[in-house]
Amino acid sequence: MTKANVHSVPMKRQLTISNDPIDESALLEGRTVFRPDGRRRLFSRPRSRQRNETTINAIEYEAFHKMAEHQFNLLFDEMEKRWPIESVRLVHRLGTVRVNEPSLWVEVVAPHRGEAFAACQWLIDRMKEVVPIWKKPPLTWNLKLAVRPSPVAAESNEPVLFVQNLEPGTLN
Repeated sequence: MTKANVHSVPMKRQLTISNDPIDESALLEGRTVFRPDGRRRLFSRPRSRQRNETTINAIEYEAFHKMAEHQFNLLFDEMEKRWPIESVRLVHRLGTVRVNEPSLWVEVVAPHRGEAFAACQWLIDRMKEVVPIWKKPPLTWNLKLAVRPSPVAAESNEPVLFVQNLEPGTLN
């Protein structure tokens, strides 16, 4: 642990939890704290394609929004006590996030890059532990529906719905 934030100016904070896509260009243009000496740490996590040997095309994120905001603010409070952070900006996407789209964007500005790295890593690790944001692959149904008359209803021509599983990739 390094020195706590002893600046007379409180750490700047920006938190966004949204269903909107993360626009990294707009976030970079919207900087309010600028350090030309490279003491800024950015983290952007695009969704990966493989998970446990299963191909994933997207991930769905859900959150208990008020509690997520509360927990993030508690983490920001703790981060400000542990490191001399000047600014933190975090954007977490909710809803369906396709592969190669970012689901999380974090920017930490500190006087030294080691502090920025440590604070950013700590924030992401703790976020996974305490912030109520859940992820799951979207449900994919590999089903073929066939309507056939049932032997019992054959005389009345009432259709009966049969659900038949297909192997992945056989659904047209």
